[in-house]
Amino acid sequence: MELLYDKQQTGRPGIIAIATDFAGRKESEVVSNGAIKVKVEKMNFFYGQKQALFNININVVEKKVTALIGPSGCGKTTFLRILNRMNDLISHTRMEGKVLLDGTDIFDRSQDVVELRKRVGMVFQQPNPFPKSIYDNVAYGPRVHGMKQKRALDEIVEKSLRGAALWEEVSDRLNKSALSLSGGQQQRLCIARVLAVQPEILLMDEPTSAIDPIATQRIENLIRQLCDHYTIIIVTHNMQQAARISDYTGFFLQGNLVEYGRTSYIFTKPEDQRTEDYITGRFG
Repeated sequence: MELLYDKQQTGRPGIIAIATDFAGRKESEVVSNGAIKVKVEKMNFFYGQKQALFNININVVEKKVTALIGPSGCGKTTFLRILNRMNDLISHTRMEGKVLLDGTDIFDRSQDVVELRKRVGMVFQQPNPFPKSIYDNVAYGPRVHGMKQKRALDEIVEKSLRGAALWEEVSDRLNKSALSLSGGQQQRLCIARVLAVQPEILLMDEPTSAIDPIATQRIENLIRQLCDHYTIIIVTHNMQQAARISDYTGFFLQGNLVEYGRTSYIFTKPEDQRTEDYITGRFG
């Protein structure tokens, strides 16, 4: 099953037709036509004695957009933060199972967490630029990783801002405060800041929930462009957004991954009644 979009409007806005080519296939078959970037096996996660995630198994396909949907408190953000070990910063947490990035367990004792977070960048719900200039926000990561040459930093800043579709708007004011930008521009600046350290994966936790519809559309269009070069995993409460921008969708409920597969399949012929109930607005 494949969604066909009217590309003459905004890129991937509305569904105009449905072509069936894999109806009825299981998730393992659905993702078999792409390289697996992240493989999660038998993941359980605990905050103290409280279990937040239960036996999560998922294959994330390289250079595709994977959307995670589900009601508030269902474990989506917890799962996202595990992928670059941000939950390590929270005391009394515990993870069971494996998270394999290109076949290597990110929780192996030999894993360099700083290097992992360089490979797996994160963009948060609220834009969080540093109280520095636009230039210094983007150059911050490369400087931390040892980049000193001004010319090289200039090239990285320009390339990253272009990659975040922001260069044309700020190129003449790079020394101005990042806090002077609009909310949508600040969010794209945060994306540029992540791109500056050349990640392989972008984690996005509801990146458009705090910005206006026009800025949201720009971010969505940017996500579709970025997936040519990056593997993107996005948490969203917006069903229409998940349908518009993602290639794969996972539905979380009460800490369980209820269903996962191609977005076109999840939104048109889900196998689990709970998935259908959620995406049609019966709960959540």
